[in-house]
Amino acid sequence: MTTRTELSPKTDLSLGVVGNGSYAALIDRQGRVVWACLPRLDGDPVFCALLRGDGDGDGDGHGAEGGNQPVGDRHDGAFAIELAGCARIEQNYRGHTAILETRLYDQAGGAIEIVDFAPRFERYGRTFRPVTLMRHVRPISGTPQITIRLRPLADYGATRPERTRGSNHIRYLIPDGAIRLTTDAPVTYITDEIPFVLDRPCTLALGPDEPIIEALPALTDDFLGATDRYWRDWSRSLAVPFEWQSAVIRAAITLKLCSFEETGAVVAALTTSIPESRNSGRNWDYRFCWLRDAYFTLHALNRLGKTRTLERYLTYITNLVVRLDGKPMQPVYGIGTEAALHERIVAHLPGYRGMGPVRVGNAAYAQVQNDSYGAIIVACAHVFYDERLDRPDHLDLFRRLERLGETALSVFDQPDAGLWELRTRAAVHTFSAVMCWAAVARLARIAGRLGLGERADYWREHARRLRQEIERRAWNPTLNSFVATFDGDDADASLLLLSELNFLEPDDPRFAGTVDHVGRMLLRGDFLLRYATPDDFGVPEVAFTVCSFWYVNALAVIGRRDEARALFVKLLEHRNPLGLLSEDIDTETGELWGNFPQTYSMVGLILCAIRLSKPWDEAF
Repeated sequence: MTTRTELSPKTDLSLGVVGNGSYAALIDRQGRVVWACLPRLDGDPVFCALLRGDGDGDGDGHGAEGGNQPVGDRHDGAFAIELAGCARIEQNYRGHTAILETRLYDQAGGAIEIVDFAPRFERYGRTFRPVTLMRHVRPISGTPQITIRLRPLADYGATRPERTRGSNHIRYLIPDGAIRLTTDAPVTYITDEIPFVLDRPCTLALGPDEPIIEALPALTDDFLGATDRYWRDWSRSLAVPFEWQSAVIRAAITLKLCSFEETGAVVAALTTSIPESRNSGRNWDYRFCWLRDAYFTLHALNRLGKTRTLERYLTYITNLVVRLDGKPMQPVYGIGTEAALHERIVAHLPGYRGMGPVRVGNAAYAQVQNDSYGAIIVACAHVFYDERLDRPDHLDLFRRLERLGETALSVFDQPDAGLWELRTRAAVHTFSAVMCWAAVARLARIAGRLGLGERADYWREHARRLRQEIERRAWNPTLNSFVATFDGDDADASLLLLSELNFLEPDDPRFAGTVDHVGRMLLRGDFLLRYATPDDFGVPEVAFTVCSFWYVNALAVIGRRDEARALFVKLLEHRNPLGLLSEDIDTETGELWGNFPQTYSMVGLILCAIRLSKPWDEAF
C-alpha cells in the first residue's frame, strides 16, 4: 500500500510501525520517528513527540491544540530526516514485511528515500532482534538537501540526555544506560543540525552503546536483506483467507510487532494516552499485557497457523500462575510479569494534539475483572488439542488451570468492573459470567481429552449449573435479547461474542435476537458503540473499533452474510494509509482515535476476513 501525502495538516494517526519483538517505533508520514520506548515496549519513550502537543507527525509547526508546549521546540523528542523544500511524500511497507519506506520529493526535482527497519532474522540458531533502529537514506534524483535532527528525550520528555561524540558515533546518556548512533554520515552535520547535500547513501543505526566494528554499508545491506527475507518467509507461511489477503497479512505482522518475545507478553497497544475522543480525558496507558486482549490476539494468530506466539505466551502465563499462591488473578500485568502498574500523570507532556493528561501505568491492574480466568483457560486450551505445540506435561498444566477454574466458579456471579473497566461502579457483567462458564466448560473438555473421567464430570456439571444461572439472569424476554448485566436491560457489544465463545449455537434464535437488539441500540452509521449508557466520563462519543468487527462477525454467523460483507468492506476503508487501526473511530468523521496500533482492532479485522472470505476451493 503506497500513500501520497501533500503537506497539509492532517490528524488521522497516519503512522507506521517498525519493530522486531524487542521494541517498536512509530514513524509519521514525513519519516519522523515520533514514538519509541527503550529498551522495552513499556519503557521510557526516548522519542515522545507524539505526545508533545505537536499533532500526529504533521510537522506543520502550528503547535498544540489547547496545550502548552514544554521547554524546547517541536523537534525535541523526534528523529527527523528533513528534505529542504519538500512538496510531496510517498510511504509504503516493502511488500509483506515490517520494513517501512518513505520517499520525499522537493520542488526542484530532488528526492530521497528513507528505509526504516528493526533487524530481525535467524542467526547462529537463535532469533537476532537487537534494540536497534536502522535508517538507510539514499538520494533518488536531483540534488536533495537534508537536515538530520536527532533529539531524544528522557524521563518522559522532561530532560535532554547528556551527549558525547566520536568520529563516527554520538552517545546519549539515558536513565537506563546509554544509546549510540553509529553513522557514515558526517557527525558534525548531525550534532549541529547543518543542512547538507545527500550525494550518496548513508545509514543511521541507533541502538545499544556498543561499537559497530563492521563496515556500515555492508552491515546495513546484510541486516536489511536478512530482515526482508525473514518477514517475507513469515508472511508466506500464514494460512490466509482467499480474500483480503494484504489486509490480513498487514494485521498479522502488526500483532507480532506488539509482542514482547523475551517473556511472551502481548501488549494491548504500543502507546499511552492517545485519547479515545477529542478532549475526552479517556487517556490510558496500553503498553501492558491484558489477559483478555492477549487471548483474542493469540486466537487470531492461531487461526492463521502461527503457534510460536502462543507457546511463548503460555510461558508468560505459567510464570503468573505459579506465583499467584492463592491471590486473585489480575486482569493486566506488565510485560515482564510485573504486578504493580501504579498510575501517574506526567504533567509536563501536553499530550496528543495537546489533549492530556498523559498517564503512565494503569490502575486497572487493581480492578476485579472476573473474565480474566476464562481468558487464560480458553487461551491455554489450544495446547491440549494442537499437536504442533511442544508442551509435554499436559497434566501439570491442567492441574494449574483447575485452580483458576475453582476461582471462576466462585466469582462468576459476583460484581466486577467488566471488560470495559468501569472505575466507579461494579455490576455482575454477563460477559464476565460467560467467560467464567467458558473456563469451566473448557476444563470439562480438556479433562475428557486427558482421560480424566471423574474430573470431566465434575467440570461438566458445574458448566451446566453456570449456564442455567446465566440464562436465567441475563436473558431478557421482553427485549428478546441477552443484556449487559444480570437482571438489567442495557445493551453491550460484548454480547455479540456469545456464539464465538460457544455459549450459544449460531442457529439459536436467542443469538439472532441479541444481534438485532444490539444493532438497534448501538449502531451509529457503519460503526458500533461498545455501550450507549453513561460511564465514569459520560456517554461514549466514539465507536470502539473491534465492536464493529464483532457486529460484522455476528451478522455472518446468523446468516446475514451479504450485509456483513458490505459493512466489512466499509470498515476496511477506515484503516490508516498503511493499513493500521487504532482503538476508536469517530462515528461521524471516521477519524481514528485511541491508542495505536490496537491489537483488538487488528484481531477483529483478521477474524472477520476469515469468516467472510470465499473458500480457496471455490475461488477459481
